[in-house]
Amino acid sequence: MPDDGILEPLDAMSEARETAPPRSEGSRGSASGGILESLDDFAETPDKIRSRDDVMSQSGGGGILESLDDMHDARRKGLAKRELFVEPGMRLEHTPSKTSGPVVSFIEGVIVVIKDQLGSEHRFDPVPGFFRHEGDLVALRSPLLPKKAASSVTASGSIAAEDTSARVARPSRIWVEGIHDAELIERVWGDDLRYEGIVVEQLEGADDLAAMVREFGPNDSQRLGVLLDHLVDGSKETRIAAQVDDPNVLILGHPYVDIWEAIKPAAIGIDAWPTVPMGEQWKEGVLKRLGIGAAPPQFWKHILGKVSSWKDVETPLVNSVEQLIDFVTEAE
Repeated sequence: MPDDGILEPLDAMSEARETAPPRSEGSRGSASGGILESLDDFAETPDKIRSRDDVMSQSGGGGILESLDDMHDARRKGLAKRELFVEPGMRLEHTPSKTSGPVVSFIEGVIVVIKDQLGSEHRFDPVPGFFRHEGDLVALRSPLLPKKAASSVTASGSIAAEDTSARVARPSRIWVEGIHDAELIERVWGDDLRYEGIVVEQLEGADDLAAMVREFGPNDSQRLGVLLDHLVDGSKETRIAAQVDDPNVLILGHPYVDIWEAIKPAAIGIDAWPTVPMGEQWKEGVLKRLGIGAAPPQFWKHILGKVSSWKDVETPLVNSVEQLIDFVTEAE
């Protein structure tokens, strides 16, 4: 299956920084601104700067920035004296605009919102070296996550088994529509799936589902589970599912237009997912209404990073995935 989404490098983010001017406002088993065009030719990183491995080992390898190259480049130029791990309420000054005040919200590599002394909120691209804290120019980072102790419960809520090694893959499969669906399932049910030896595969669209099922050839020892988005009365997905009639195939889904919406709003710090009119691209419409100036793949990394367990996911998706795993593992 092709990699996408969170597995991809941040080329798109880097390109956006080169071209866009800064905004001025605003188990069952175990658990942007475009001012900086090129910084490749500057001096070596000063001593005492932690390596990428040091930071990523403490943060769990997550966050919106999968690489600290841009930040270290900025520091080599001397724009940022140090990294600052940003917390809400921390006072910052945006040096180009002279806006200063407490941080209202911050998404690493995407946006920082500062409230001035008059109470107005200003949105800025978090360009390294464009912000001052206690006299120093800084590069903004999300707080490091503490290392988690070994847990007896997986992210899906299953009891962790002592044997955490993955099984040889079963012939049965679970199919999902897109890469984001696969990544979310891995985030929550990855330990269970590895323990059970179940592979999740990406459909890249379900329009030809009936033909793909026939080619797969399900039988008593090779079952197939399919997870579809927007499986509600009258939807295209419901009509597609009705074309498949096989006792060794189980098609389930959730009522949401996109898998993003299956993540609880509270998990990512919003009151509700915005309503996007029919005919408009859903992801782009959501970002527009949330005031996020990032491409969908960038914001998806932020969303996915906020999911720590099944408790951050809506019940219809949890129920469907659990049933699909049970169905395909019953083949043995």
